[in-house]
Amino acid sequence: MRQVHRLVMRMGKSRFPVLILGETGTGKEVVARAVHNVESRGPFVVVDCSSLAGPLIESELFGYAKGAFTGAHNQKLGLLDAANGGTAFFDEIGELPLEMQMKLLRVLQEKEYRAVGALSQRSSNFRVIAATNRDLAVEVREKRFREDLYYRLNVMRLRLPPLRERREDIPTLVLHFIQRYGNDHQVPDETMAALQSYDWPGNVRELEHTVQQMVAMNSGPWLPTTALSSTITHFESRMNGSTAAAASSSGFPSSAQSIMTLAEIEKRAILQTLEYTKGDRTVAAGLLGIGRTTLYRKLKEYGV
Repeated sequence: MRQVHRLVMRMGKSRFPVLILGETGTGKEVVARAVHNVESRGPFVVVDCSSLAGPLIESELFGYAKGAFTGAHNQKLGLLDAANGGTAFFDEIGELPLEMQMKLLRVLQEKEYRAVGALSQRSSNFRVIAATNRDLAVEVREKRFREDLYYRLNVMRLRLPPLRERREDIPTLVLHFIQRYGNDHQVPDETMAALQSYDWPGNVRELEHTVQQMVAMNSGPWLPTTALSSTITHFESRMNGSTAAAASSSGFPSSAQSIMTLAEIEKRAILQTLEYTKGDRTVAAGLLGIGRTTLYRKLKEYGV
């Protein structure tokens, strides 16, 4: 990510096209805005290619003249007009239909286009940044993306790694989102370990939504593992099951469960949690996922 930051600063000081590659949720728009903000003072206009469909694409991009079609009572400027002097960010450009790819290529080459129903050409001077979660080289080979447009966009390229390839960043990101959405919440080590073990197919966006959910569902200061979504806990269970199976096949005990009774395991868990909370039984009960009355009963039962 330090390398990404260095590239963002370098790209921001030029006007060449930038192609940002990465899975969904890796923060492509955040990076595009960062590139734009290095030096540009003009507008940053997002063109969501995945939401543009059919005849609306041209009118959204290029605008339309008064009377161009039924209902066009007034002239309307398009997104490219709005991007004049700034940056046009084509999000998920791999979703753009082939016909529009050809028209966009002409715009990038000539900096001119014609609004729907207009006779005269318009011009707009903007910097183009495009992003996609597709492999455009494969799309070109499969004839789903124009080769000439691909080379036009692929002047400066930046790949954002998925979150599973940079798990060491997860604690920093979690704390960042807690500061944004939380109220002085704390994340125990076991919760953070579970967050770091998960593969995050939705990447940073999924992590952000997870922290939001945990904060919303927990009024106390701690965010225990019981606050994690079932998707994450099931994933951790599967991983632990795989580890246990591997250990069993090697001839060694897979975990403490194979050499301790359930009562001993429960007692150890309670004692470790109380040690972690420095004796605070209310917080310990929350971390263990049991009621405070149940904790008191267990303590009496085990003679603690």
